[in-house]
This record gives sequence, structure tokens and C-alpha cells, in this order.
Amino acid sequence: MKRINRSQGFTLVELLVVIAIIGVLVGLLLPAVQAAREAARRMSCSNNFKQIGLGIHNYHSAYKQLPTHGAGTRDAALVNYWDRTDASNGRSLSMLVGVVPFVEGQALWEQIANPNGSNANGTTKSPPWVAMGPYPDRVDYGPWVTNIPTYRCPSDPGQGLPALGRTNYAACTGDSAWWSHQGYAKPDRSELTATADAEECIAALRGFFQPRKASRFRDCLDGLSNTIAAGEIATDLGDNDKRTIVRKDGWQDLRPDPSVCASKADATRPQFWATSSNAGSNEGRGYRWADFNPNYSQTMTILPPNREVCDQDGAWGAIVATMSSRHQGGVHVLMGDGAVKFVTDSIEAGNSSAPLIHRWNGKGQKSPYGLWGSLGTRAAKEVIEEEL
Repeated sequence: MKRINRSQGFTLVELLVVIAIIGVLVGLLLPAVQAAREAARRMSCSNNFKQIGLGIHNYHSAYKQLPTHGAGTRDAALVNYWDRTDASNGRSLSMLVGVVPFVEGQALWEQIANPNGSNANGTTKSPPWVAMGPYPDRVDYGPWVTNIPTYRCPSDPGQGLPALGRTNYAACTGDSAWWSHQGYAKPDRSELTATADAEECIAALRGFFQPRKASRFRDCLDGLSNTIAAGEIATDLGDNDKRTIVRKDGWQDLRPDPSVCASKADATRPQFWATSSNAGSNEGRGYRWADFNPNYSQTMTILPPNREVCDQDGAWGAIVATMSSRHQGGVHVLMGDGAVKFVTDSIEAGNSSAPLIHRWNGKGQKSPYGLWGSLGTRAAKEVIEEEL
């Protein structure tokens, strides 16, 4: 009889070998793919920051000043910081609000700058929201819950409630946290007149942006290319990350040692708090792009990048809030001249336990926080000798 030749298939051992080889190749390629994706996200993050820088410069060109961090309207009925009213926003809008029409947000700006008869859910608001909107914590006011793509870094996955519209970019207010939550205003948010309070602001608010005060490029005596205008921040994901949620352990004075919260980190997971932060669910970092308060849209050059945030008395008080990101090893910063640079976590940052500068301590001195601190001040006469 004639023998019929039949093709041989793969044996089980051969199939397992092929699968193993494919698995090894995938394992080798996956990190490279992820690295390429993160590089693309980081590039997009940098480009967004450049757009914000251009918006700030265009604003200055149009109005001969920087967008005020802590701007807006005020209701004469307000008495204390915690008072709320639909008649005004309490001069609590971040500089990002002023930049909106300069980053292709004209349609959103029209909703903010004019009386608005719609709620965030589409229902009718009667009477309408006032021009420039209510206090920036109102979840029923559409513009405040809008996520603006230019204000978000693609590397940050945070989204949705309890946050309103998030931001990954915050105004740099210098190398001292003192008075940053009040700025150049009295407790009722009216114009500051008290000499002692004015001296406190002059002593402590040494950054590119001065809360509740108009600033100009000419105020930056150290040079625009040597001064950080804004920094990157990571938004909170609800995971007790010490970089994105403040500690609330009762009132504490941050002036003697701004690194007082460092000991409260988890020894085995140093990026996280050892115990609950006790902060409210709506007190995450970067949760409100329109809110000028330090927790939401301010950053300082006190502690090095990606260190903990530490508060005096909740998210609405003074807070030591450095820059942070989801990138590996550092953060983006926007310089006063519009350049975007990447600063590593290991930047020379002096003595992190040095007391905060305020009216009774260190007024007018050079920053005690090294190169990092000197980059955050606009007119402290520091000489920058290093290239970032």
C-alpha cells in the first residue's frame, strides 16, 4: 500500500516554548512602551504650561499687570473669610481665571464675565449668577466645575467628584507660607489698610504672584528668567498621598519649622501618611482651578519638590505647599520669562527646617531654602549661578 505523508503539528512542548518567548518579548517591550507613553504625556504637560505662560504674558501686555491671584468681586456684607454669599466671589479667584480668555477659553470666559442664568445641571438659575461668579467652591456653578484641558497634565489621572474643575498648575507665591491665605486684604476681604498687616505681607509674600495684590513684571527685580512664576502640582486621588492631601491634626504654628509634618509619613510607604490625614473629602490638592487658596492653586519653594503638604488649620489656612507631579523624579516649573523647565527632587534646597520668613523673623533676608528658595523669590537679591 502507498503511505500517505501527513504534516506534523506543533507539540505541546513547542507551543509552550513559543508562548514563553512571546511572553519574554512582551515583558521586554512593555516598559519601553510605557516609558514612551509617559514621555509623550510629559511633553504634552510641558506644552500646556507653555500655553499658560504665553497667556500670562499676553494678559500683561493687554492690562499692564499680571492676572491677580485673589481677584474678583466683594459683597460688603462679608465679615469673615468663611462667609459665603451669592452676591460675590469674595476676591477669591485664582490667576488662572484671568488667563482663561488667553488660552482659547473665550466661550467659558463669556459665561464667567457676564451674569449667568444657568446652573451646572442645565436648570435655570433665578436670579442669575452674578458676573464673575460666586465663591469658587460652588458645585452648581457651571464654569467652576469645568475641566479646562490646558490646566490639566495628562500624567495626572485624577478626575470627578468630590473635586470641581481640577488644575495641575499653581501660582508660585514665594518661599514663605505665612499670610498666603489672606494676602493683601483684611479678614472681610476689603482692601488692606492696617500697617502691621501690610508689613506682614511685604515680609512674607515674596513670590512672583502676591495674593490679592496687582503685580507687574517690573516688580521681579531678580530677573524673569531667574524667578519661578508657577509650578506643577499633582491632584489628590483619595489615597492618603502626603503630597496631595493636607494633615489636619489641630492648629499648629508652621513658622518655627515648615517641615513639622515630615515625621507623620509612613515609614514603610514614605509617600503616604502613616494615619488618616483627617482632611475633608473636598480638600484635595488642585481640586478647584478657580480658587486662589494655597491648597488649591498656590505653591511655594520651601520644601523640595514632591515633599509633603502641611497645613496650619485646614485647607483654607496657611499651608506649606510645595510642587509635585506624577512624573518620575521631578516637576515642571514655569519661569517668569515663559520658559518651562524640569526641576528634579534633588535640587539644592537649603535647610528645610529653617523658620518661615515673616514680619518678626528674617524680613528681607535671602532665602534659607537654598537654590530652590531663591528661585521662588522675585526681589531678594539672590544670584542664581546654576543652570536648571
